[in-house]
Amino acid sequence: MLLTWIAEVPDEPLVLEPADLRAEWESNSWSLGAAAEDRSSLSVAEVVAAFERPGAAIQERIRDLGSSGVATFYVWHDRQAGQLRYSTGSVSPDALAFSGTYVSSDDLGPAIEGFLADSEPGFIDSSDLDDTQNLSEQTATEPEIRPFVVWVSNVGVAR
Repeated sequence: MLLTWIAEVPDEPLVLEPADLRAEWESNSWSLGAAAEDRSSLSVAEVVAAFERPGAAIQERIRDLGSSGVATFYVWHDRQAGQLRYSTGSVSPDALAFSGTYVSSDDLGPAIEGFLADSEPGFIDSSDLDDTQNLSEQTATEPEIRPFVVWVSNVGVAR
């Protein structure tokens, strides 16, 4: 079922409003889950290939709209929700609409691998969280925040 949903990504509404990135985010951002059977039966390569096709179709839609600007189609694994999420925005890969720290990548494999290997989607083991008992030992600086990986694909006319 996951591959079917990914194939439908280019049919989702697409809003390109560089002056209103919030409207883009609200219209263009989607999430996908997968049943345990899909997670265990699909390969990383199959899912990566499935996401590459929508990127090309979205790029064609953007050109058909007459857009001449920058646009990025991007995918990431939201560990907290146990989902793959994707969006398109009229921004460059270094200006995506995230409040957290992220690293853009041209390799979707690690995000898909993490998603498929997630045996309890939406559950984060407490050992993955910061040790709050040692807060008094931390310095006044902010704790280190591990960036998450976001696969990016340039789908705009401008690069």
